[in-house]
Amino acid sequence: MNKVYIIILIYLLIHITSCSKNRNQHPIPSFPFDITINMDLPSYSNLSGVGGWAYLNTGNRLVIIYRKELNNFVAFDRQSPEDPDNICEEALKPDTNNFLELIDVCSDAKFSLYDGQAISNSEFGLRQYQTIWDGQNKLRVFN
Repeated sequence: MNKVYIIILIYLLIHITSCSKNRNQHPIPSFPFDITINMDLPSYSNLSGVGGWAYLNTGNRLVIIYRKELNNFVAFDRQSPEDPDNICEEALKPDTNNFLELIDVCSDAKFSLYDGQAISNSEFGLRQYQTIWDGQNKLRVFN
């Protein structure tokens, strides 16, 4: 009789954990790409200093790259997790009152440009992509 209870318990645990994974799945699909940019180009000149950001023409709705520290960059998809069906005509954009926040004008959601976390009106943070900097002028952004 104990074996039956153990089997039922294992089944319930597997079922509960698989359901919770689906509920927490990020709503923005991962967009596969691998791009290396030359930061000496004028279109990426804003990335020359800490706190600078620039757009990269890839991702679901473009990617924004932010220079967190001298040797540390982050890259996020500009499609809001509050708009997984891409209905809103505007992608996320930096807040004119606080450049460290990205705003979704359609849902009033706000996200941190520093780490991609949701600040308000969203259950999910931003879709993040990987970055590798060569320490000179090449930045690789990929998924």
